[in-house]
Amino acid sequence: MTAVVTGLAPHRAWGAVAAVGYGLGAFAALLPWGRRHPTFVAGGVLSAAVLLPLAVLIGTGQAQPEVGVVQRSGVQLLEHGTPYLGQLELAAQGGYEAYNPYLPGMSLLGLPWAIAGVDARLLFGGVFLLTLAASGALLHGQGWKRPLLLLAASPLVGLPLAVGGDDLPVIGLVCLGLALAVRDRPGAAGLAIGLAAALKATGWPALLVCLVLVHTRGRTARYGVAAAAVLAGGVLLPALVDPRGFLLNVVEFPLGLAGVASPADSPLPGRLLADLGPHGHAAALALLGLAALAMAASLLLRPPADARQAAYRLALGLLLATALMPATRWGYLVYPAVLALWAPRRKKEDELCLVA
Repeated sequence: MTAVVTGLAPHRAWGAVAAVGYGLGAFAALLPWGRRHPTFVAGGVLSAAVLLPLAVLIGTGQAQPEVGVVQRSGVQLLEHGTPYLGQLELAAQGGYEAYNPYLPGMSLLGLPWAIAGVDARLLFGGVFLLTLAASGALLHGQGWKRPLLLLAASPLVGLPLAVGGDDLPVIGLVCLGLALAVRDRPGAAGLAIGLAAALKATGWPALLVCLVLVHTRGRTARYGVAAAAVLAGGVLLPALVDPRGFLLNVVEFPLGLAGVASPADSPLPGRLLADLGPHGHAAALALLGLAALAMAASLLLRPPADARQAAYRLALGLLLATALMPATRWGYLVYPAVLALWAPRRKKEDELCLVA
């Protein structure tokens, strides 16, 4: 379906190759051998529907615009000490692709490209898979391998892995932070969540959710110190080095205040409101603020007690944020989807799933 209906060339290429991989995987799963060895079938699907399209896209130089933005930010950081272009440079280049809406930490994933020409997608996917595997090992011991393999092979994750979804490392770090928090390692949890928040603003809600989670366990100080240290080094200091570039790229452009149309224009409620004019834009921001206040109130009134509750609460908050942001896109729904699938199930729920 993606190969047929999308207007994005990288997505079309992924769909054309992945359709064959998923089709062969479905056929293999129907065979007796496939039913006896589901892990091998999932591994074959991962190779055919994710790794092969990734190789094809890298070989043909196709990627989502985000990949180029991150790679250029790495070059900019290496050469000029800031990942952001100034106002004159942005005006000279023109267009939305000159802007870098990510927080300074994301440029670190572009440094391998600046130094050795390593495609940023390999960093996105590598960080996501490693952190998700680590979080699964913390929560489930040896039982994490098959769920991770199935999730990575699914179209939900396979598409961004291949075309360059820079949200994946943020999600992986958030999951790792929640797992560390419930394993009573608040300092490490603060480092993981702080890193996620230093990459993209979409990681900031996780700071509050995990703070409440560790507070219920009496470990707030260690978490706060670790997260604050990462944010100071990864966000505050770079912002102080280039405050005007930071403001233009990270604040004004995502909020639609830079006078340049953002490509994040999926027809979700926030975007539809913003298209009505200044009053509609203000209404979208007001609704976003109200949703944030409601989520904060829910955390105070009914704080999450475990990783499952924290993941679901965060998934709900990010779902509301995705729906109400003035510059939004369908791809951000990967946050609540992965968090909901990652959330540890109760034993009774596992039994019901097996029965189903």
